[in-house]
Amino acid sequence: MKVSDYVKHDAVGLGSLVNTGEVTRRELIQAARAAYDDINPQINAVIEFYEDVEDGSGAGFGPFNGVPFFRKDIGPAEAGRLQERGSRLFRAHRTEVESYFFCRARNGGLCTLGRTALPEFGTSGTSESLLHGITRNPWNLSRSSGGSSSGSAAAVAAGITPIAHASDGGGSIRVPAAWCGLVGLNPSPGRIPGGAEAQDASFGITRQFVLCRSVRDMAAALDVFSPPHAGDPFIIIQPDRPYLDQLLQRTGKLRVGVARSKWGAVKPDQEIISCLEATATKLEEMGHSIRDMQPPYVASDYVRILLGRSMLNAPLLEEAARQLGREINGDTLEPINLKIHELCRNARPYDPRQLIEDLRKMQFDVGAAIDQFDILLTPTMPIVAPPHGNSYCTTNPALSAEEYLEADAALYQFLGVFNVTGHPSLSLPLGQSIEGLPIGIQVVGRFGDEATLVRVARDLEEAMPWVHRRPGVLANG
Repeated sequence: MKVSDYVKHDAVGLGSLVNTGEVTRRELIQAARAAYDDINPQINAVIEFYEDVEDGSGAGFGPFNGVPFFRKDIGPAEAGRLQERGSRLFRAHRTEVESYFFCRARNGGLCTLGRTALPEFGTSGTSESLLHGITRNPWNLSRSSGGSSSGSAAAVAAGITPIAHASDGGGSIRVPAAWCGLVGLNPSPGRIPGGAEAQDASFGITRQFVLCRSVRDMAAALDVFSPPHAGDPFIIIQPDRPYLDQLLQRTGKLRVGVARSKWGAVKPDQEIISCLEATATKLEEMGHSIRDMQPPYVASDYVRILLGRSMLNAPLLEEAARQLGREINGDTLEPINLKIHELCRNARPYDPRQLIEDLRKMQFDVGAAIDQFDILLTPTMPIVAPPHGNSYCTTNPALSAEEYLEADAALYQFLGVFNVTGHPSLSLPLGQSIEGLPIGIQVVGRFGDEATLVRVARDLEEAMPWVHRRPGVLANG
């Protein structure tokens, strides 16, 4: 299969070609390898392409039969493979754990071919680390591909693979989706079971899923990864039919809240507001009712939650360093992560009940504020992809820990709040800036109602199609 043909298909399309015998798994892997050889030296998205995967024979036969897949190098692991978390502290670390997520990936037919880059520990929404360098945006190599699922996003946007693993603890799926022109869903907590090793991780704040180019791929991925597991701490409400079948259902009339005002210190660019308005107009033309909504939370409350999470993570990082036989210092941690760690280590003892209370309060207050709407429409990000080396980066020694956390709340003002509340939130590539950079618009649903998001996303994909827009750096060998 030629690379130029390979990049024309979404993941479900490639799987269908294998199922009908038009191409083989081996041919898909060869196409992915050729795309990687062609494009990855320019974008630095894939940090390891496995040399021992030749024909995908270990995968199942689901909707993604034989489709190349990549693992973000943090979170769910593959037994015997490197997992360095974007950090020099974990350089050359291998895990013996085979994660439940990648068992499901394999059963769904996906062939995991390697690891993708991320900023250290996934802390940042930018795309650079001291361990692996800069991951460049295929739309403009001088711009960030976003984070923390930066390598996965760049690999999908550039055509190395049509779908890749991603995770989101404060925007890490949706930021790179917005800046790389992709579909990026942050599911409700509990929607994607973690298995024995990752049940309800981080109080349900961090979720695992994928980045892809089409709504069809998102729906198929939900069908593969979302069925409940017997050991789950709770069983989230299940859809009335498979998510792929939701694509054939009517959406109905929805009450849509539109975030036309800023929710943090950074004012959204006018181009992004214009795209938001165009999307709201399309939804109104479809018969939905549109109303303005006010910011549902206070940024300082979210900063306190960020700090509380860091407080709880500090002793876990120290224990990991001890097990590795390494020290936490400037040679193993990047400047900002080291400052945050020292801030937490030197603070008075932190009571975890305070974080639980802060989470509970934000969940209640935000839930009450938005309950009148069926879906919300917000910018994904207030800015388009910035140049590399911007001040908000964990490699920047000039920022203090406090300044960094405040910048996080300001820049990701529409994102982290829904990690806390649990509302499923989806970035769609609905616009493009004058410079030709993607603009993402976020659609937020009710807790547990990914089905409505699938249907709305289908409607917007048809009304405001993006398949014809592809980046300048695209595999086409």
